[in-house]
Amino acid sequence: MEEDSGAAAAAAAAEEFRKLPAEVNWEMLDKSRFFVLGAALFSGVSAALYPAVVVKTHLQVAPPPAAATATVAAILRRDGPRGFYRGFGASLAGTVPARALYMAALEATKSSVGSAAVRLGVSEPAASAAASAAAGVSAAVAAQVVWTPVDVISQRLMVQTSATCRYRGGADAFRKILLADGVRGLYRGFGLSILTYAPSNAVWWSSYAMAQRFLWRVVGAERSESYPSLLAVQGASAALAGGASALVTMPLDTVKTRLQVMEADAARPTLASTMRGLLKEGGWAACYRGLGPRWGSMSLSAATMVTTYEFLKRLSAKEGSMG
Repeated sequence: MEEDSGAAAAAAAAEEFRKLPAEVNWEMLDKSRFFVLGAALFSGVSAALYPAVVVKTHLQVAPPPAAATATVAAILRRDGPRGFYRGFGASLAGTVPARALYMAALEATKSSVGSAAVRLGVSEPAASAAASAAAGVSAAVAAQVVWTPVDVISQRLMVQTSATCRYRGGADAFRKILLADGVRGLYRGFGLSILTYAPSNAVWWSSYAMAQRFLWRVVGAERSESYPSLLAVQGASAALAGGASALVTMPLDTVKTRLQVMEADAARPTLASTMRGLLKEGGWAACYRGLGPRWGSMSLSAATMVTTYEFLKRLSAKEGSMG
């Protein structure tokens, strides 16, 4: 009797999963259109969200605690609106290849792990969650190969002022960091980035998939035919996943940012020394400096990125593949 009820529940879950909007998978995509359109769309999104990243970085590296509003006012007073885009050129130059690596690893892993799990007899909802988690880890590791040097360069440009201008731009920062610290200097915080973003991405993509299923259950899967409803559910699911991810990974992100921004003029900074210095400054609360801007940035970024990403996949689908 219990076996029958368990089988019925599994069948009901599988049926509910099939009613959800169809996923555009890796095999359905026109890859050249996917990457070209993706570069254009995500460059625009990055430009819109960059000021919040600048504010968050200033809050994380400034020794005395400061409010986000005071930091915004200080940047405006010192550099004007252009202060919110310091390092943006270097960031954008790295964002395009990093996003390409991220999207390729994400879609290829999701497609292969999902189909393999189904073939092994795993239920479709569980296979989808497992594939999303594996894809998140794979994408994070692949993208950090490009993103870590971009972070090191762009963050140093973000926090320098006209009075303490050490770098004349992204290329100059790249050359000086390479001369001072070698390739290792460009990859400072790489291990910590993997430690931060791999589990964060696994949780993010699996919770995004689960949040979507929950929200469709609330609003009714039949409404998925409406494009505004589809965008609203995807955006809300992404914002929830992004906000939770920001809270969980904030201490590691603060330490990573400090490691990447600190100069190596004196003793070489280490993870332990950076963490000790941070705790000495303000205890555990110091690890959460910049949480407000990061929470807002990651929630907004997640909602914007995911709706853009899902829209991009539909734009890039091969003719007849959605039929």
